[in-house]
Amino acid sequence: MSERFDAVDVIRTKRDKQALSDEQIDWVVDAYTREVVADEQMAALAMAILLNGMTREEISRWTNAMIASGERMDFSSLSRPTADKHSTGGVGDKITLPLAPLVAACGVAVPQLSGRGLGHTGGTLDKLEAIPGWQASLSNEAMLDQLEEIGAVICAAGSGLAPADKRLYALRDVTGTVEAIPLIASSIMSKKIAEGTGALVLDVKVGSGAFMKDVENARELASTMVQLGKDAGVTTVALLTDMSTPLGLTAGNGLEVQESVEVLAGGGPSDVVELTVELAREMLKAAGKDDVDPADALKDGRAMDVWRTMIAAQGGDPDAELPTAKEAQVIEADADGVVTELDALAVGVAAWRLGAGRARKEDKVQAAAGVQMHAKPGDRVRKGDPLLTLHTDTPEKFERAAEALEGKWAIGESADDRPDLIIDRIS
Repeated sequence: MSERFDAVDVIRTKRDKQALSDEQIDWVVDAYTREVVADEQMAALAMAILLNGMTREEISRWTNAMIASGERMDFSSLSRPTADKHSTGGVGDKITLPLAPLVAACGVAVPQLSGRGLGHTGGTLDKLEAIPGWQASLSNEAMLDQLEEIGAVICAAGSGLAPADKRLYALRDVTGTVEAIPLIASSIMSKKIAEGTGALVLDVKVGSGAFMKDVENARELASTMVQLGKDAGVTTVALLTDMSTPLGLTAGNGLEVQESVEVLAGGGPSDVVELTVELAREMLKAAGKDDVDPADALKDGRAMDVWRTMIAAQGGDPDAELPTAKEAQVIEADADGVVTELDALAVGVAAWRLGAGRARKEDKVQAAAGVQMHAKPGDRVRKGDPLLTLHTDTPEKFERAAEALEGKWAIGESADDRPDLIIDRIS
């Protein structure tokens, strides 16, 4: 069949800083999905978008074209409203694990389609696969049944959701165009809108351990995504949250599951509890259930009950012992004083090098590898106290992991005031 457009003409339009027409956008996304537009041509267009940007109308149309490349899920048959959360990724970001059962315990269903980690940011599915027997893959029918019966599901997204994004995401990763805000926003929102949730809360991380290093770029990304949600009729709100220091006291798959269970049991690090509860409040409000305080469901055990049922429904044993690393190495404080710095990116890279993350999609991860933090900025330590413990099954990895942390933590007489965990709210 003859094509309506020529890929080179579309590339030239954006190269010359002009807006793409609706018809050009619809065609190029569809043609790329059909492999009519070659990878090198889409790479050139992605670079032109990175350099020259897109209007709000272009981004909205591009997102719709990505959605139209695949199926759309429908949760309208459920007996309760739905709300989902998306995080742009960080170090120690295990919030999805306690958050999904917590929101479900308050009467809102959570269809949480999650991914795997790449590089220094951990993946939710990798964390949950540290639980013996737990399965990430569910059919759409099984997912719907679990949402109705239990109220929460965390699973892998099916291949039918926004397949254009799957191809484009992989291409951006190897062509230096990951940072294009229009493409980040449309990538995230095409999958979330196609997923069919009624409300969406975005956790946009800011800081050294986040994809977005500065507040202004993070705010631009958040605003763009909130607008895309609004255009699609999905109630959407975004929180900008600090990622200059890791979340919680662990970075690594099994370690983060254990910490999440502590939060569900009414304990856990204060920053993880704070962000979990605040995101839950936003999700409940967006779904029209703001008369319930999620903090109560943490205290009285309802969230833990949903967690145990949710894990068991996907083949996991909530009572099983989590994997323990064969080897551990302690990094000690080198002076008396107060921890003034602990860089999130450095901790994430160390956990990755220990085996908790992957450099390529096909790499396997170690369930027990990672970094345990015994003190964070503001905490007082004495010389010789354990500061960090590195965990791995492969001790030859210790050296490079420790190298990532060199010069990335500091002890002084007093710590500067920490930035607020929640920096801004965009709705």
